[in-house]
Amino acid sequence: MMSKRATIYRMVTPDHLCPWGIKAKDLLSRSGYEIEDRHLETMDANENFKKENGYDETPQIFVEGKHLGTYDDLREHLGKGPDPKEGVTYQPVVAIFAVTFLMALTTSWAMLGSLSVIRVAELFIAFSMCTLGIQKLRDLKSYATGFVQYDLLAQRYVPYAYVYAFIEAGGGIFMIAGLFTWIVAPIVLLASMIGAFSVFKAVYVEKRDLKCACVGGDSSVPLGFVSLTENLMMIAMAIWMLVKAI
Repeated sequence: MMSKRATIYRMVTPDHLCPWGIKAKDLLSRSGYEIEDRHLETMDANENFKKENGYDETPQIFVEGKHLGTYDDLREHLGKGPDPKEGVTYQPVVAIFAVTFLMALTTSWAMLGSLSVIRVAELFIAFSMCTLGIQKLRDLKSYATGFVQYDLLAQRYVPYAYVYAFIEAGGGIFMIAGLFTWIVAPIVLLASMIGAFSVFKAVYVEKRDLKCACVGGDSSVPLGFVSLTENLMMIAMAIWMLVKAI
């Protein structure tokens, strides 16, 4: 059987490897094509190639000597459907909660030699708070811009948007070891109660379509059930820590 042949023109320079070119080459290879890989090794070469051939972008793909088009055209040609684009998704939150839950399980096993339901729940919430706090702290400015759109206290006092990220991360850290409970738990409880009420008001009362800042300012996670759950988990953890300390 004769192999299928394809040619791809893609940008490969010391400073830039076109990601769509890499993905296109990989897709062609996995689809059984013998590939002639043509590199455009400078910005000028890339621009000249597009200008001379009337193309708007690279990579450009040819199959059996006939022009096919871009990476998106290749996916359509191979029946793969459009490449998933950024949009509303719960994937970041699912990933965080899945990993922190597994961390809680393994940490409980390492500490106790068994799986304590209570300890696993404590660690799961604390680890989740830390991880979600990190997501906010990695780009405080962007996160705060999203947070002030729905948090009632942050709307009245903008610096609180920055403080909240530290409350969440710090609260998780101290709750792991049960340190400074009578200081940390009330602060976390108050912040999470305000957060829960703010989310409920914005989503379920005012019916606003917003993105959740829970996993950072560039989040595509919709504001709603997940955001409310985050705050309810923090409320439960804060109350539990206070009860334990009595």
